[in-house]
Amino acid sequence: MDALRHLAAHLGLDLAAVCLLTFGIYYPRHRRRDLVPAYLALNIGLFTVVSAFAAVGGRGGTALGLGLFGVLSIVRLRSDAVQHEEVAYYFTTLVLGLLCGLPHLEFGLTAGLTAVLLLVVYTADHPRLLARSRRSLVTLDTVHDDPAALRADLARRLGEPLHWTVMEVDFVRDLTVVDVRYREPLPQQDTPGTRSTAEPARRSTPAWETV
Repeated sequence: MDALRHLAAHLGLDLAAVCLLTFGIYYPRHRRRDLVPAYLALNIGLFTVVSAFAAVGGRGGTALGLGLFGVLSIVRLRSDAVQHEEVAYYFTTLVLGLLCGLPHLEFGLTAGLTAVLLLVVYTADHPRLLARSRRSLVTLDTVHDDPAALRADLARRLGEPLHWTVMEVDFVRDLTVVDVRYREPLPQQDTPGTRSTAEPARRSTPAWETV
């Protein structure tokens, strides 16, 4: 009976943690419903398997562990639409399932480690943390021989370049593909009661894609 209560308490903690992670942190920030069942299923599946380890004990526990290792080794996040921060949520749900499913770990320690993990994810993925930092894959309609000219062009089009890598140069079509990390400029606000009479400078708009 005590073992059943211990398992129920850990299951409740795991469900509360993964629901808070998924519906309280991830979905309000990224709005991807298709990943919600994946996070929940991964978490509960791992919790179930870890709990089964404890029940089996020495009667096949090693074989079950090797089977779990084999299953996890063939799981690949191959979708190009999954961002790096979303992969971090995958691993967080995985760790929560493993942590809460450990049968011999005290409930207080499990709850404390779970809270620390959720707090770290909440802070690391907070919208206000490095809010102006961006990464984009930019296609420029010109080829720059001078790195300073390339930096000036990126600064004019995007903002302050922090780091960039030239991915492709096409001299035939006169194109340059650049993977650039930059800082967005602060929004400019007009002074009340004044109106700018200067015509904004015309410039060509590059084809660019945010990754």
